[in-house]
Amino acid sequence: MNVTPFWLAGRPETGDGELTVTHPYDGRVVGTAAVPTPAQVEEAIAAADALRKQAAALPLHVRAEALAHVSARLAERAEEVARLITAENGKPLLWARGEVTRAISTFRFAAEEARRFSATTQRLDTDPAAEGRMAYITRVPKGPVLGISPFNFPLNLAAHKIAPAIAAGAPIVLKPAPATPLSALLLGELLAETGLPAGMFSILPVPNDRASALVDDPRLPIVSFTGSVPVGWAINDQAPRKHVTLELGGNGAAVVLPDADLDWAAQRIGLFSNYQAGQSCIAVQRVYVDRSVYEEFVPKLVDTVASLVTGDPWDDKTQVGPLVSQEAAERVEAWVDEAVAAGAKVLTGGTREGAAYAPTVLAGVPADAKISREEVFGPVMFVQPVDGVDEAFDLVNDSKFGLQAGIFTRNLDIAFRAHRELDVGGVVIGDVPSYRADQMPYGGVKDSGVGREGLRSAMADYTEERVMIFTGLPL
Repeated sequence: MNVTPFWLAGRPETGDGELTVTHPYDGRVVGTAAVPTPAQVEEAIAAADALRKQAAALPLHVRAEALAHVSARLAERAEEVARLITAENGKPLLWARGEVTRAISTFRFAAEEARRFSATTQRLDTDPAAEGRMAYITRVPKGPVLGISPFNFPLNLAAHKIAPAIAAGAPIVLKPAPATPLSALLLGELLAETGLPAGMFSILPVPNDRASALVDDPRLPIVSFTGSVPVGWAINDQAPRKHVTLELGGNGAAVVLPDADLDWAAQRIGLFSNYQAGQSCIAVQRVYVDRSVYEEFVPKLVDTVASLVTGDPWDDKTQVGPLVSQEAAERVEAWVDEAVAAGAKVLTGGTREGAAYAPTVLAGVPADAKISREEVFGPVMFVQPVDGVDEAFDLVNDSKFGLQAGIFTRNLDIAFRAHRELDVGGVVIGDVPSYRADQMPYGGVKDSGVGREGLRSAMADYTEERVMIFTGLPL
């Protein structure tokens, strides 16, 4: 099997090691990725640092055209790329195709934002002393970006690191997840087809135990990390003088109120607790249902979950495939078993076969169980009755996470109250917390992280304002 090269300052290279990529569903080897040597990593960082001024001055049309090229090429190769995602990640083709579609949009949105990345002006004659003065305000890159992307969306979350960096004029060194490096390396292949200068991007699949040196390097003043809570906050503590953005996950809550369309709510919650095998930061994990409709709603939810098509991710009909590894599935199994031992009841699911865990609904989960307090990152949710909006919102907020929440209601007053009172980065009205548009600000509070993704928001994180004041100009 051919070794997939990594990308060092825009050119393909091989190093002194390899990462073996296996398919989570059956364990077969689907590819190998070259691993750079420490000297090659140093070369990549040095190239990004040397390019920082040229990258910041890169014309907007050059940035936009490169990003648009990647978007177009992903569209041309969409089925091939989707199958690569399924091969290395194990997610069903249904969701892999959706991820490719989103990545196409992510690069297209970045191209559009690059063209809008213009200066602004501000009149200063609000006080007599400043008459005739005007400020000219630009945003300039803070420097090269270190992007660290996770396994669960190996293409689109890599895109959310790379695309805004290029749009903002910042070189980027990307470290993809060791379990799923192939999709990110394919992005490198497409970027290499553009006219971007050498050093604008490097994609380096180094093992996790070598990431600390990248975080420490002062030539990479921005760190954009998506992954686990302990690792994210450790990076933040390790690099207190850097600009660090963190997307660390959640235990997404959905609230079903009496005026909701119960069939719609059951269908959406049932599917989006289990899509990606629950390996999404905004998958539904906690479901709070008004007591007045609880008995009517729960059977609808259980029926929806029980009817999901599970199994081979290569089957076009499969909705729920394996987790990324058997170890991950065993952890989910242990958490469910712990909750059941403490009094929870399994309404459907609750079984494991290899790396696959059956879509599961629990009731009566104790408040201190891991399933209630932590991020399960698997196809498991629990459902709980509540007495009204006050209790529901209190329970949503009773979490160390705060990424997104979904509120099923038609009441506009409740919608705005949710937006005002819930301690989350985003509130979705009439749908699950699992909804994300790639151009919108996306991120959370508390242990869900700091900073925002979404192209314009990430570009703001990667840059800072610089002001020039004109004196004596007529206004």
